[in-house]
Amino acid sequence: MPMQQALHIMQILKLVAVSCLMLALPLGTRAGEVDTSDCASSTPAAATVTVAAAADLKFAMDDLVVQFAKPHPTITVTVTYGSSGNFFSQLSNGAPFDLFLSADADFPRQLATAGHTLPDSEFLYAVGRIVLWVPQASPLDVQRHGMGALKDPSVRHIAIANPRHAPYGRAAEAAMRSLGVYDDVKAKLVFGENVAQTAQFVQSGAADAGIIALALAMAPAMQQAGKYWDVPLDAYPRMDQGGVIMKAARDPAAARALREFVLSPTGRTTLKRHGFALLGE
Repeated sequence: MPMQQALHIMQILKLVAVSCLMLALPLGTRAGEVDTSDCASSTPAAATVTVAAAADLKFAMDDLVVQFAKPHPTITVTVTYGSSGNFFSQLSNGAPFDLFLSADADFPRQLATAGHTLPDSEFLYAVGRIVLWVPQASPLDVQRHGMGALKDPSVRHIAIANPRHAPYGRAAEAAMRSLGVYDDVKAKLVFGENVAQTAQFVQSGAADAGIIALALAMAPAMQQAGKYWDVPLDAYPRMDQGGVIMKAARDPAAARALREFVLSPTGRTTLKRHGFALLGE
């Protein structure tokens, strides 16, 4: 084929390609502009954040997840609730969680010291509080007698979270000791795996009274089913609650977005509404 004819054919092919590209552009797109509204690269990639959360966060976190989804529709949050101590052990051994929200800020610190977390990702989000809870039908006057009501002969079982791995269990035991009732009632104690199970024990009637998280006592179902007495804050060690992003987080940016939301004014308001004290207040 002569060189001149080959060049002519190449020019024709270029014109056809340009014409096809122009036809593919939406109406109203001016020369020099490219409409990228339907490009895959402009659509945020979907992400999932898996959270290991202290049992006392059940109602607050469920609320926060719903609120978080509105400004972050492409991020799915899945939460598993349980004992902070058990989660600490699991995370130390590589459990596949992205974010840890603990009822004891010391657990995230220990994970960070051991090198299991992203640098500078630790944070404090609230202060936990405990209450003495009894069913509505209970004859115990907890408002009048406080922790002393546990010494009543009618009380056969007292539910607390297991102090061996649950921060709320340690707080309950400390409060009973400082308020002078522990030696009288220790034989009546029954232990929940975590503070949520402890609440189930007393709500179901398996225990006559329980020392549980205020955040659980304020849940609608618990408020309807029982009554409670706020244990004085000076009766047990301050319960700073903290979290951390794990080094193995699959999407660190998504995990950071959830952390920032929990710490935002909206997050703080939600935590306070669900019975948590806030840092700095």
